[in-house]
Amino acid sequence: MEYAKLEYYLSQPRLQRFLRASGNSKERAKSLYKANLRVSQAFYPILNLFEVFLRNTLNHHISSHFSNPNWIITEKSGFMSDPSLARSRYFLRESIQKAEQTIYRKGGSISAGKVIAEQSFGFWTSLFETHHYRLIGGSPIHSFPYKPAQVNRNAINQHLDRLRKFRNRIYHNEPICFNGLNMDFSEAQDIHNQIYLLLEWIDPSLTAYVQCVDGVQSKIEKAQNP
Repeated sequence: MEYAKLEYYLSQPRLQRFLRASGNSKERAKSLYKANLRVSQAFYPILNLFEVFLRNTLNHHISSHFSNPNWIITEKSGFMSDPSLARSRYFLRESIQKAEQTIYRKGGSISAGKVIAEQSFGFWTSLFETHHYRLIGGSPIHSFPYKPAQVNRNAINQHLDRLRKFRNRIYHNEPICFNGLNMDFSEAQDIHNQIYLLLEWIDPSLTAYVQCVDGVQSKIEKAQNP
């Protein structure tokens, strides 16, 4: 496709950064844009798997904490309504209520499984934020039984927050191949390594499973050596 036509459909501001990083070469800019898409695409399966693994292990441990497999519904009037959460505008409770409304609109009946499936990655990572974490007895930390002893809630929260922001950039079609104006996949490589680190802390056997669908490194190498 000609650059002008691609610019028309993608927008000039979106392509401008790729053009600058390519020394104003339109052909290189088009190639870099494709390379960014391919690397982003390669992240989808491993990000998806990590999110599913995290939410299910968190659900298990929080269910145990409350001795209630339906905690995600019943705790709307429990810890999710604690006055201390007013500053966060009761984010968890609001997320559950929105999920229930979505399920109703689809003509379904409310169940814990359906509500869990509707939650965003941010819902699960927010459970490691201090204001939520303390209200559930620190149970989220048990989702990482293989972590080093010195790794605490704050460290895991920082890892997850960085991963969440990177994930959102991919899901919103934002570039992941820059450091300033220069092409640089080092952040993507760091995130890739971080995913495996967190998987090791959840259960080392998960890493081999994820590796079967992981094409991130090969896409990065191809992008760096066209």
